[in-house]
Amino acid sequence: MLRAEVLFGNQELQIGYNICTMSLRPKNIDFNITWDNLKILVEGVITMSQLPRSMWNDHFGDVYNLCVAFPEPLADKLYMETKKFLDEHTQDLYELIISSDQGLLIAYHHYWVRFSQGATYLNRLYLYLNTQHIKKQKFNEADLQYGRSDHGGESLMEIGELALEMHKARSSCLDDCPNQPVYHGVIQSFVEVEDFKKVDSLLLYREIFETPFLRHTGDYYKGEASRLLQENNCSQYMEKVLQKLDEEEFRSRKFLHPSSYSRVAEECEKRMVADHLQFLHGECRRIVRQEIRNDMQHLYMLLKSVPAAAEALIMEVQQHIVKNGLEAINSLRGGDNGTNFLPQAFVESLLEVHEKYTQLIKEVFNGDQLFFGALDKACTIVINHKGNPKITCRSPELLAKYCDALLKKNAKTCTENEIEIKLQQTITIFKYLDDKDVFQKVRFMLMEEVLSMFYARMLAKRLIYNQSMSMDAEEAMINKLKQACGYEFTSKLHRMFTDVSVSTDLNSRFMDSLRRSNTDLGINFYISVLQAGAWPLGQVAISPFAIPQELEKSVQKFESFYVSSFSGRKLTWLHHLCNAELKLCYLKKSYIVTMSTYQMAILLLFETTDILTFSYILENTKLNSEQLVKQVQSLVEAKLILPSKSNRPVESSSTFYLNQNYTNKRTKFKLTAVVQKEAAQQEVEQTHVSVDEDRKLYLQAAIVRIMKARKVLRHNSLIQEVINQAKARFVPNVSMIKKCIEALIDKQYIERTPNSTDEYSYVA
Repeated sequence: MLRAEVLFGNQELQIGYNICTMSLRPKNIDFNITWDNLKILVEGVITMSQLPRSMWNDHFGDVYNLCVAFPEPLADKLYMETKKFLDEHTQDLYELIISSDQGLLIAYHHYWVRFSQGATYLNRLYLYLNTQHIKKQKFNEADLQYGRSDHGGESLMEIGELALEMHKARSSCLDDCPNQPVYHGVIQSFVEVEDFKKVDSLLLYREIFETPFLRHTGDYYKGEASRLLQENNCSQYMEKVLQKLDEEEFRSRKFLHPSSYSRVAEECEKRMVADHLQFLHGECRRIVRQEIRNDMQHLYMLLKSVPAAAEALIMEVQQHIVKNGLEAINSLRGGDNGTNFLPQAFVESLLEVHEKYTQLIKEVFNGDQLFFGALDKACTIVINHKGNPKITCRSPELLAKYCDALLKKNAKTCTENEIEIKLQQTITIFKYLDDKDVFQKVRFMLMEEVLSMFYARMLAKRLIYNQSMSMDAEEAMINKLKQACGYEFTSKLHRMFTDVSVSTDLNSRFMDSLRRSNTDLGINFYISVLQAGAWPLGQVAISPFAIPQELEKSVQKFESFYVSSFSGRKLTWLHHLCNAELKLCYLKKSYIVTMSTYQMAILLLFETTDILTFSYILENTKLNSEQLVKQVQSLVEAKLILPSKSNRPVESSSTFYLNQNYTNKRTKFKLTAVVQKEAAQQEVEQTHVSVDEDRKLYLQAAIVRIMKARKVLRHNSLIQEVINQAKARFVPNVSMIKKCIEALIDKQYIERTPNSTDEYSYVA
């Protein structure tokens, strides 16, 4: 039983044919008679005419009979006659369309709908011919791609495909648009008519419709752009161009094939944007500097559609951020070239600028990564700006001081969460530093690293003097630095924390040993044992010192305990970093004063007398004269002791007496150590000098590594490779690299190649 579903007019007929009683054997058939009868049915099907059921029943099997005819199958002849019929029929349709008084598109659309449906059902009528004859001779995709066939003839098409091929539109222009369904249907017919093709099925669509359409579209918008430029300012022009681009995109999606969307958009953008780049680029600076957000957004949306056109806007944004960033910094120092501004004001001004333009890029430029790249470059310029090329950039130092202020116990008005946020923000600034090794100064002894840095110095003081607001906050900050720069950068900072933890355990064990031996020290005594290689402790205030008698027992006991616990280790006492709490009981009310060990040693000498000479204090403390002058002066300024002759500087002949009338509103207070007062600037200077020395050693190590690997290298190539290796830590200058090369030649690590002035070779 064969079943065919055919739609004729508005009726769907389901017709079944029982051909089991028909003989399927090939038989001798008169082609002309059979074709004349079949042709009537074919014409009725392709024109979607009303056909009697008996006609379909009588002639449905004619296609099969012709294909299996005896003595010779007539399939090829059937195919050719059907092709001839379809060619004549489509020619008749063409003449009907162009002569119709309904309008070209309406007539075309009317006949196309009927013809395309008829072609579908005609394909079913020829099912046996399609499957048993045509498909066997049809070119496959590889044949079509490489232009060959096994039988050397023309590729056959299935009858439905053949009908569409014959119906290709002969009109090359669409000159009216009565309504959307008709327009869309006509355009879609150019696609459907070759949809059966495996390769380049849109060729006809492009040739007949798309190419001329794009040409006319470009001409139209070229004129529109000229008109809009004459009638509007830049802001209005951009707004109207964007509106027209949106309208054209809407029309494209309503009428055209999807393959045309981008081509139409490109044509519009070319005529209204690319052809007027000089005008748009000329307005970039004004729009960006005035920060007209709507105009910046519109300009961005237009320029991003043209390759490389947005670069001018990106550069203007970068320069604008640099200008505003430098103005923000200069305003902190009154517009001069001085450097007297607070770390907090400096860092927070930079963060304000960064936050402002981060938001602008997100909101105006849709978070475009090219603009974030411009922000990064601008911030790098601002943060590493020196003003005077002869001075050192202070950004690393100021950033370290800002962190130090946040992490100290006396940090006011900030909760832990607020401090966490501020510390996270400092990493934003840190990432832009060229000289990261000044923030966290890293010293290289060829291949050996010794830590000494601004941040580490300040961290060391906070840990030693128990000034950290929160150990969790300290560790969180170090972890942020590690994420930004890697483990190597922060490894010794972690060792400092380890020492603090170990010292706590060590003191606990020391106290246990004293209890077991029933030893009473008479004072509260706490020791911090620090690894010499991990702590950046300066030698600024080192001086000979005689430990006060009140401390001798505690020091001796701890030394004995430590030596018995750890063999082969040596303790070096850093008295200038120690603090003491001294209770003053000789006044009308008691006071507890925190002071340095040196200050305490001087005051303890007044335990048995009220008056002492400078020479006596010098002999009993063993401090050098320079150090003692500073310590005594600090006690005089605090008015705990007074000179016998007022208004005279401290000198070797001076005499001092205990101030029995001393008063203070606070019963517990702290004296600032002289060492801390004077060491700050010296440490800054020492750090910068040390950084230069460390950089030289690092560069020498880099040169040795490079030369060991390359053996022979020219001067300029060596310079470039050294810069590439060093730029992750700092930006080396060429003169420093040259000095390092000369130093290594003197040390016989490398040598100049004979007969060449700009080539070096490695000395094995």
